[in-house]
Amino acid sequence: MKSDQYLLLPGPTPIPHRVLRAMDRPMINHRGPEFKSIFEEVIDGVKKIYRTKEYVQIYPSSGSGGMEAAVANFISPGDKVLSISAGVFGDRFAQIASRFGAQVEKMDFTWGTAVDPQKVKDRIEQDKNGEIKAVLITHNETSTGAFNDIKNVRKAMGDHPALFIVDAVSGLATIDLRMDEWNLDVAVSCSQKAFMVPPGLSFMAFNEKALKVQQQNRNHKFYWDVALGLQYMEKGQTPFTPPVALYFGLQEALRMMLEEGLDNILVRHANYRDMVRTSIKAMGLELFTADDVASSAVTAVRVPEEIGANRIRKCMLDEFNIVLAGGQQRLDNQIFRLGHLGYIKELDLLAVIAALEITLSQLGHSLEMGSGVKKAQERILAKKGLS
Repeated sequence: MKSDQYLLLPGPTPIPHRVLRAMDRPMINHRGPEFKSIFEEVIDGVKKIYRTKEYVQIYPSSGSGGMEAAVANFISPGDKVLSISAGVFGDRFAQIASRFGAQVEKMDFTWGTAVDPQKVKDRIEQDKNGEIKAVLITHNETSTGAFNDIKNVRKAMGDHPALFIVDAVSGLATIDLRMDEWNLDVAVSCSQKAFMVPPGLSFMAFNEKALKVQQQNRNHKFYWDVALGLQYMEKGQTPFTPPVALYFGLQEALRMMLEEGLDNILVRHANYRDMVRTSIKAMGLELFTADDVASSAVTAVRVPEEIGANRIRKCMLDEFNIVLAGGQQRLDNQIFRLGHLGYIKELDLLAVIAALEITLSQLGHSLEMGSGVKKAQERILAKKGLS
């Protein structure tokens, strides 16, 4: 008998039953008072997760759509943009900006490492005439399992006038991010990560400084237009037909998140990260990132070349119905990625760690059976103060 699927991706993530039930409702008028009430509640809830009192808009799109909305609204053709990248999604942000006519300067860091704030500071200080109009950066690089110290990178910019635009798609609500306190100008996230909702909604938070830039923006836009969104927001509506069922789900997911408390959510994700990483080390596998930059959302694992990451993923799926993510681009078959964000529970991770031990043994990797599970159990006991 095939078991229920264990979805351990960096997104989409498992959906809580409460959210599924909330979405199983008759359709309503997206221009009516019932939707207006839901819309206002979710805008307020998303602001709380961003830790902002400024602007938030919701788009019917994936996270990449939100990234495109950020570029289309806040970067004009010909603008010089510094795009900081340490992986696939940092590269994607640069590609989007280039497509919209920006003059993009890439600052690349080795995949699996984090951005060095000092190097950013050095580059920004060279820009004496303020030619750089925007800095793009990824909060959490799911392609490598490393996160960037957004607070200190932003601090490294000092009083440079460039907009600081953050791809927080997988980082928001898994790793600390404080929109207002850290003076972030624009930050993008989406529904299918820590928000525990199916794909289809992206969130873009921005401040007054960014809005003033947007009002002078020369880029072409229609569906992504912030000005149009703000105009309809005054009526408690979206400019175009929204995915209403996803709003039902988002409303319930935000209620769950606020019940748990954002600080508790961040601690939970950090505990999952530590539990997975200690278990992986005990199995004799190599982690792709160092502990001090390790993501709380996803862990990337380098595997022996003679086994190959894709064989492990196939065996885990065929034998246990466990879905792990593969390596992207140059990391294909070199790593697998185990997502532990959103609606993941300790028992899920225990089961996956146990299945991974069996899989590795079947594929000829030498390990002591139970070593990874034992480390996971010890982490749980330590967290409960019982070790």
